[in-house]
Amino acid sequence: MRVLGISAFYHDSAAALVQDGDILAAAQEERFTRKKHDAGFPAEAVKYCLKAAGLGIDQIDVVAFYDKPLLKFERLLETYLSFAPRGFRSFSMAMPVWLQEKLFLKDLLCKELRQLGAAKRGLESKLLFSEHHLSHAASAFYPSPFDEAAVLTMDGVGEWATTSLASGRGNRLEVLKEIHFPHSLGLLYSAFTYYTGFKVNSGEYKVMGLAPYGEPKFRQLILEHLLDVKADGSFRLNLDYFDYCTGLTMTNERFHELFGSAPRRPEDRLTQRDMDLAASIQAVTEEVVLRLTRSIARQAGGNLCLAGGVALNCVANGKVLRDRQFGHIWIQPAAGDAGGALGAALVAYHLNRDQPRSAAEGSADRMKGAYLGPSFDDDDVRSRLAMAGARFETLPDAELLTRSAQALAEGKALGWFQGRMEFGPRALGGRSILGDARSPSMQSVLNLKVKYRESFRPFAPSVLREKVGEWFDLDCDSPYMLLVADVARNRRKAMTPEQQALFGIDKLNVPRSDIPAVTHVDYSARIQTVHRETNPRYHALIERFHDLTGCPVIVNTSFNVRGEPIVGTPEDAFRCFMGTEIERLAIGNVWLRKEAQNPALKQSYEQAFELD
Repeated sequence: MRVLGISAFYHDSAAALVQDGDILAAAQEERFTRKKHDAGFPAEAVKYCLKAAGLGIDQIDVVAFYDKPLLKFERLLETYLSFAPRGFRSFSMAMPVWLQEKLFLKDLLCKELRQLGAAKRGLESKLLFSEHHLSHAASAFYPSPFDEAAVLTMDGVGEWATTSLASGRGNRLEVLKEIHFPHSLGLLYSAFTYYTGFKVNSGEYKVMGLAPYGEPKFRQLILEHLLDVKADGSFRLNLDYFDYCTGLTMTNERFHELFGSAPRRPEDRLTQRDMDLAASIQAVTEEVVLRLTRSIARQAGGNLCLAGGVALNCVANGKVLRDRQFGHIWIQPAAGDAGGALGAALVAYHLNRDQPRSAAEGSADRMKGAYLGPSFDDDDVRSRLAMAGARFETLPDAELLTRSAQALAEGKALGWFQGRMEFGPRALGGRSILGDARSPSMQSVLNLKVKYRESFRPFAPSVLREKVGEWFDLDCDSPYMLLVADVARNRRKAMTPEQQALFGIDKLNVPRSDIPAVTHVDYSARIQTVHRETNPRYHALIERFHDLTGCPVIVNTSFNVRGEPIVGTPEDAFRCFMGTEIERLAIGNVWLRKEAQNPALKQSYEQAFELD
């Protein structure tokens, strides 16, 4: 049985293909169109999934969409009626889109699928619509290594649900409890994302990264005025302080008066107050998540799966892990809306048709390391790069690994484009920019000269799985960079009294460990454990680096610059390489050195990035 899953028309559109329960392919549309968080119908992602499986569109048995648009429309109407006449402006802006497209989504999907070659006859009967939170829960439970688990989904909002608890066993999955809109932990976090000057639905991870520079001075203010949270983690928001139900912004004047100013403008300088606000909402989020998970553990225990946008908060995930209320925890790497495409496909396969669930191999999950996107062979890479004007050579495996490890040991930034592209927001050694974790300057170099992004942003370490316990306070797998843990105490550097007295961003340039490029100001790190079984070439590179330096840890950040999606093709990689200060690039076995490239071409790409 072949199921095509689709998420679209909100943000982070994606497609996924499941055959007899096996995940064959999955990708976000943005990687093909180069529109960050592309919300359109994922035509290119669908084409890729079909090509990867060697199938035509008419060989698909079911097309599953990740939510139910009529229920969303019901929420829109009921919300407006509850607050009318307030909110008429936002309601009037939303209605034309609904009346022209979203309310008739079945017709729109059929139209898009026919443009991909689907036969008109019988197409509508192939369509299935899952509920949003069920799709999220399915994306977490079915690929997990567990036969039984509790599944917690937390996000902004689906149709009505914002937080839900489901129970999974075998091929069965049942939603047990829900918290409904407008009470949403995801929207609360997004309100502070907006208020601190970052973009909603994409800047939340910046708030999380900013939090360790501040103190949670506003935590009690949030709990007293904005959020009523019970002992079991259930909660309600005080809607007097928010504008997302009726307006075009997240917060209102009463919110601004409570915290003493209007929202920060995006390009304004970050202040200590902004850092304290980030620390405060992060602390409140962790408290709510811990109350929820402890309550679930008292009822169910066993294993826990996490999905939804809030599950990308790896700091909170780390707190849940260290709370040790569950035997094991597994988090869907594409926890946001992109993962809904995969979840919808799995709902259609397991629940709609009552199909058996394939057995996991040992303790491994079924995500194949999240390497589910396109790959390119060396002949294709050479042809594409030649057309782009690149100068390159092709190396044997051993020499490519040696040169790459040597470049890292010399402090160079390395573009690493290998194998299948990752599914989800994290680069996991398939489409990555790599650096030396031992370098005190690597964080600022990558942020300012390669990524062109805020200097406070931390970088993640990739570490050999077999060495993780020697360098971090972590004793489990973290293949998807979704758990934060502290650097091991014997790897830390003591700070002087003067350094300890520093506040906020002034802490940034203080080396805090033997691997300062991946050590955040609170000694934490967002860890990726690298496994020989799922990414043998990346594992071999870090092994080679370890042989050269004695360190099994390197910097891993996504292969893109600020405002762009992660690179999807060799041409994308070459453009990013030429327009930034990345010094070496490995695409498959093809090796490129920056100094060997045409200087005029380099200048034109640099100018293009400046214009972007």
